Amino acid sequence: MLDDLKKHFENTTVLCIGDVMVDRFVYGKVDRISPESPVPVLQIQRNFTVLGGAGNVARNILSLGARCHLLTVSGDDSVADELASLFLQEQKLNAFVVRDTLRSTTCKTRFVSNGQQMLRVDEEVTTPISEITQSQLIEEFTKVLEVAKVVILSDYAKGIFSEEFCQILIQIAKKAGAFVIVDPKGKNYDRYRGATLLTPNAKELAEAVTHPLVTQKDIVSAAQDLCKRYDISAILATQGAGGMTLVTESESQHIETEAKEVFDVSGAGDTVVATLSIALAAQLSLGEAAVLANKAAGIAVGKVGTATVTSDELQAVYHHNSLLHDETKIYNRQTALDVIKTWRRQGVTIGFTNGCFDLLHLGHLHILKEAAAACDRLIVGLNSDASVRRLKGNSRPIQDEETRSNILAALGFVDAIVIFDEQTPLELIELFQPDVLIKGSDYTVDQVVGAPIVQARGGKVVLVDLMKGHSTTATVKKMA
Repeated sequence: MLDDLKKHFENTTVLCIGDVMVDRFVYGKVDRISPESPVPVLQIQRNFTVLGGAGNVARNILSLGARCHLLTVSGDDSVADELASLFLQEQKLNAFVVRDTLRSTTCKTRFVSNGQQMLRVDEEVTTPISEITQSQLIEEFTKVLEVAKVVILSDYAKGIFSEEFCQILIQIAKKAGAFVIVDPKGKNYDRYRGATLLTPNAKELAEAVTHPLVTQKDIVSAAQDLCKRYDISAILATQGAGGMTLVTESESQHIETEAKEVFDVSGAGDTVVATLSIALAAQLSLGEAAVLANKAAGIAVGKVGTATVTSDELQAVYHHNSLLHDETKIYNRQTALDVIKTWRRQGVTIGFTNGCFDLLHLGHLHILKEAAAACDRLIVGLNSDASVRRLKGNSRPIQDEETRSNILAALGFVDAIVIFDEQTPLELIELFQPDVLIKGSDYTVDQVVGAPIVQARGGKVVLVDLMKGHSTTATVKKMA
C-alpha cells in the first residue's frame, strides 16, 4: 500500500468537525509615519484569504488526495460569505455550515510589510454554541458517519466543543465503529474521554498533566497517565524538532523528526492530524500512520506559512526519492497553486515565463536569468512533448518533457516548473495570476499571451532582449 499512496488516499473519506476561521493577509508598503500618531502608515497593495483552523485540516486532507466532509459553525455575516466562497474553491470538499446570527465568523487579519507581520487583528466569539446549533451538527454528523469511518474533532477553543457536546459526538462515532482523532486544546481532557487518539503538542500535554515535561520518560509517563485516566486508546505527542512519541497504556514508540530545514512550524499540527486520518482510513496501522504523519510534518515545516502537503511529496520522501519533492520544483497545477499561495503569504512578487526549452542554450539562460531578476519567485511554464510537436513539427522535441523539466529544475534561479499541454500558457496564467509576465523582445506587449490578465491586476509585462545567434534550430543545424 505504501508504494502507491495516491491511489489509496483517493479512495478515503474523512469527517472533520471543528472551529473554522478565515485567515486574511493584507500586504502593503510602509514609507512614512502618520502625522496623527507615531505609527507607521501601511499603503495596501494586495490581500487574500485562506481557510484556517479546522479549515486548514480539511485543506491538508484534500491536498493529500482524500475526500473531506467538514462540519462547522459560522456567523451570518460578510466573513461567512467569504468563508462560503473559500469552501467552493476546494474540490472534493463537502462543507456543512450552520450560520448562527448570534455569533461572528472567526477571522484573523495579518498586516504585512517587507515580509514582516506588523499587526494581527482577531474577530471572534468563543461562547458555547446553542443547543439548536448542536442538534443540527449532530444530525449531519450521524449521516456522514455512514461513509466516513475516521473522525477528526479539531478543537481551536472557539466555542464548538463543550464537554457535553464533545462527549455526544465521541459516543455516536464509537457506536458507528469510527476511529476518533482529537486535536485538543486547554487543560480539561474530560471532554475527550473515550476518544481513540489525541494529538497534543508537548506544551499542551504538559498543561493537561499540570507539570513540566523535561525528558522522553516524562512525556511517555504523562501520556500513559492521560490514556488511563480518560479511557483514551493512544496519544501521539508532537515535539517539533524532537519528533513524535506514540504512546498507549502499555507501550511507546519514539519517531525522530524528518525535517531537514525548518522555515515555519505553523499549521504542522494540522498536517499531522490530516495525514493520520487518511492513513488510518486507508487501513494502515496506527504505527505506520504515525510514521507517515511525521514525514508529512517534516515536509510542511520546510515551507512558509500554513502549508499543505501532497501525496506525491509524501510518496517521494517515504521512498527517499526527491524527484517530485520540493527541491526539484516540478509541480502539477494544484500543487503549484498551493506553493504560490505560500509565496503570496510571504509578500513576494511572482513572475511567469514559458517556452519549450528544447536543448537548453545560452539564449535560454539569458532570458531565464533576466526573468528571475524581474521577480522574487520565477515560475516556468514548459510546453509538453505533444504541445512542442504541434508548434514545431514531428521532429521536435529533441529532449522529452521529463528531461527538459529536470534540466530547468537544476537552475538555481528557477523556482517552479509546470508542464502544460495547451497551445499557449493562458490557462496557467489565469490560474496562477502572476505579478510579472516575462517574454523575449521578439514579441510586443500586445502580443504576449496573458498580458491583459496580469496588467488588469496591477502587474507588469517585461520584454527581454534576445541574444542573437543562439537558438535550438541553429544548434540542430550545426549538429547536422
